[in-house]
Amino acid sequence: MSIIEINSGTIHFEEFGPKDGRPVVFVHGYMMGGQLWRQVGARLAARGLRCIAPTWPLGAHTEALRPGADRSIHGVARIVADTLAALDLDDVVLVGNDTGGVVTQLVAVHHPERIGAMVLTSCDAFEHFPPPIIKPLIVASQSKALFRAGAQVFRIPLVRKRAYAGLAYSDLDALTREWVHNTQSDPAVAEDLRVFTSSLKTEVTTEVARRLPEFDKPTLIAWSADDLFFEVEDGEKLARIIPNARLEIIDGARTFSMLDRPDRLADLMSTLAVRT
Repeated sequence: MSIIEINSGTIHFEEFGPKDGRPVVFVHGYMMGGQLWRQVGARLAARGLRCIAPTWPLGAHTEALRPGADRSIHGVARIVADTLAALDLDDVVLVGNDTGGVVTQLVAVHHPERIGAMVLTSCDAFEHFPPPIIKPLIVASQSKALFRAGAQVFRIPLVRKRAYAGLAYSDLDALTREWVHNTQSDPAVAEDLRVFTSSLKTEVTTEVARRLPEFDKPTLIAWSADDLFFEVEDGEKLARIIPNARLEIIDGARTFSMLDRPDRLADLMSTLAVRT
């Protein structure tokens, strides 16, 4: 695990592949971590790409953000952009999944300077945000005490299993236990997540969607055929409104195609990311 310091705080990340390879930077979703991308990162690294998988401040992060940092979803998009700058990365392939797909869209629209291509796997988009499964936490986010109490229920294995159920055919238990730990054990990390949660509004995705036609870099929309949360119609619509986009459907995968079909996702990403 490596770290990079930016104004908002310390970002921890895993890295795979040669330093001189084209950078691929991954953005995970809500109460998830960079470990999600290990299998795909290893496969892309073997093809000469430099893969960077941070754990962003979305609830599974190790260190809380600094006082005064913008913890909203727009602030997290700025944190992604600042991390790319701090690592001195250019021509980046930015890859998003789940809520991280919204963050990726925001970076592409508002901070495109270092972005050379974008990959959106199954993710929130348009009016289908925030997802119903986290709406109780959005209500709870109006109170610090209520939100912290709500976060503690993820200690219960059955609750945790139900919260993440349906995201993958693969077994997620080891990952999810790791992902929920810091929000439960560190009040400052829980506060980061609470403020982020309170910023999740439908206007975020509808407004960024109006700007997506401005993003003309190569884009891959890699949608999971068996997704239980993100409608394939949203993937189709994203492919229509982003000028240089193509849609690929990944059979045999739910939201986490990077776990269910890592070879297939890596193959699709390689056609976009590997320089010829």
